[in-house]
Amino acid sequence: MAKYLNVEAVPLTIPAESITSRKKTSKGQAIKKDALQHSIIFVYQTKVAESYRCITATWCKSTKEHTLSMSVEKNTIEENKYTCKIELESGQSWGKKGLRSFEIDGERVDIFWDFRHAVFSAGPQPCSCYYVALVYKKEVLLLLGDLAKDAYRRTKSKPSSEEVTLLCKKENVHGKKVFCTKTMLEEGKREHDIVIETSLSGPDDPEMWISIDGMLASRIMNLNWRFRGNEIVMVNNLPVQIFWDVHDWLFNEVGSGGPGLFIFKPGFFEPTSYPNSSRDDLVEENPLTKGFCHFLYAWRTN
Repeated sequence: MAKYLNVEAVPLTIPAESITSRKKTSKGQAIKKDALQHSIIFVYQTKVAESYRCITATWCKSTKEHTLSMSVEKNTIEENKYTCKIELESGQSWGKKGLRSFEIDGERVDIFWDFRHAVFSAGPQPCSCYYVALVYKKEVLLLLGDLAKDAYRRTKSKPSSEEVTLLCKKENVHGKKVFCTKTMLEEGKREHDIVIETSLSGPDDPEMWISIDGMLASRIMNLNWRFRGNEIVMVNNLPVQIFWDVHDWLFNEVGSGGPGLFIFKPGFFEPTSYPNSSRDDLVEENPLTKGFCHFLYAWRTN
């Protein structure tokens, strides 16, 4: 028998009508198989060159490419970002270990990486045996991966005294009925496994199930009426808010509408409304609340 987490429904603090706008493909336009892309974006914040800046790591995998793009935000006067793109499926081992440098405010910033022995699963991000290090003035400002000792030895640098904050995680996944992801629900702890299962066709009313670490967290019935909503579940005695908007799953043909949107947020949303914001604006600007949010875009395929 499935184990249930403690679930408590709470009112949605953002007006439903403010979240309905979304980017759509042309009517009847199917998603091409070779265009399917699993991407994961992490947005961090730390102090770089005497200013707090956002650092974005974008892992992307499709039939055409498998890459990691790193970008560092410039100051408010400058428009673009400092960007470094790394090919993760280089045919040569030397191509999987490298260094890129650029300048911020006249100071050198280095990005070191080593993917020679990286272990991958189905997703675009390695599971283990790799590192990516952002270095400034002999300090590692951001370190990704599990080979910390190797990274510090190669860069000849020490850990930065500045704190790194993970602001949000944005992810695009594709599936027919099941969508899987991992998310951080407790700071400093391992990521939790999340599985979203759907039953959208057939004689019964459409339903959706959301499980966390193999335990059923939420069962949403009558999706024709509850295609948008939110609930709070307790994970290890800590509240986690789950928001969903699956309007396009139900009222558009597969491949012709937008994705289902899910937001996983440890804690509670701030009781603030944003009547003039679209759904895309809410995700891009992240005004829902302070603290970490995981935005999951789930695209249905045939």
